Amino acid sequence: MITRKADEWIDRHFRNTKKALLLTGARQVGKTYAVRRAAERLGWHLVEMNFLLQPETINIVKGAGELKEVMLRISAYANVPLDWERTLIFFDEVEEYPDVMTWVKAFVDKGYHLALSGSLLGVELNNVRSVPVGYLDEKQMYPCDLEEFIRAVGVQDAVIDSLREAWKERKPVDAYVHQKMMQLVNLYLLVGGMPAAVQTYLDTNDMQRVLMEQRSILALYKKDIGRYDSEDKLYINDIFDLIPPELNAKNKRFILKNLNEHFKFSRHENSFTWLRDADMALPTHCAEEPKVPLVLSKASNLFKLFQNDVGLLACQYADGIQLRILQGETNINYGAIYENLTAQELHAHGWSLFYFQNKKQGELDFLLEKDTEIIPLEVKSGKDYARHVALNNVMANPEYGIREAIVLCNDNLSTRGNVTYAPIYMLMFIEKQKDGGPKIFKLDLSGLV
Repeated sequence: MITRKADEWIDRHFRNTKKALLLTGARQVGKTYAVRRAAERLGWHLVEMNFLLQPETINIVKGAGELKEVMLRISAYANVPLDWERTLIFFDEVEEYPDVMTWVKAFVDKGYHLALSGSLLGVELNNVRSVPVGYLDEKQMYPCDLEEFIRAVGVQDAVIDSLREAWKERKPVDAYVHQKMMQLVNLYLLVGGMPAAVQTYLDTNDMQRVLMEQRSILALYKKDIGRYDSEDKLYINDIFDLIPPELNAKNKRFILKNLNEHFKFSRHENSFTWLRDADMALPTHCAEEPKVPLVLSKASNLFKLFQNDVGLLACQYADGIQLRILQGETNINYGAIYENLTAQELHAHGWSLFYFQNKKQGELDFLLEKDTEIIPLEVKSGKDYARHVALNNVMANPEYGIREAIVLCNDNLSTRGNVTYAPIYMLMFIEKQKDGGPKIFKLDLSGLV
């Protein structure tokens, strides 16, 4: 069974607040399933209306004059007696009828339990009129991250706790555990985190069936591109198709001329924005200086574009790569796949995605902005992971004040000076520090008053 980190958050939401809940994220990341599971755990009735698969349910709220009328229609649709104190009303795929958001305040004011879900495919819910500020909590969902995946395949809490402790203490992992974890990483590179693909693997252990599920998801994405944007859909489709080969190129940077010799980013920026807002692609922007805040040195037209799920990326590569990865072959270019895994994991953990590129100093795969410091993060899939000229250059520059760096690799955990060399699975524990709440600050005004 797949247990999601979002489950605890969702349960806490419904137990502690009367606000409506909006789950966002790409299609097929498990939003609908999460709401259904929450209703089961809470012991509530669930009235589910999918505006995409059941377009007739839009009429339940469309044209209604008041909430009483809407509730009458919901009762008729459910066709069962309902205890509204123990009933969760669920509007799914709300991008098909975003005006449903105007009813949220009325539902909450009357004390009804309400959940909504949207895939943000071509629609930015922030632009919907009358978004009920203060009546709605939003939670973004992602594909299963690495920790969720290894739990799903059966890795026990004690093992994960030992890995977390090793990361915290910067000490090597038990050799046997390390070997098994690297095998699980290879498996995750192929299965990825899309819940349907993960569940297919758990049920069958059949990689061909996993591939079929992944191809079905990609076909759905292509269909969505055609449905939701008529003007730029050809460019969006071309951009999406170019993600795998561009990542496999030497510098992995998205080259605009590969779309069209005369392609101008400023003219078609909306196409990239659309893929980002749909959470189908993860843009990683170039920072021209590794300094806080990174956004001030962002080069808007220099970026890498990663797939939202590493399993979908591997699915798009040549046939036969799955078996070769599972067998641990070393003559495969793991670079693109490892970097996609890293981008996906960092994104799910709340990090903004940046890399660094400078003609004189070189390129760094990722930059992590943590409080007032920048932590460079390199991803190395080969045996020469300790060779990193660009990282050395940046860390030697006193202007940047870099105090520590992380190199992800295939080897066991070790430290050399202020560089931590960590196996790629330690990505699980590279999380942003949680907000500790408001901090007291008092300004000394002596001499002025």
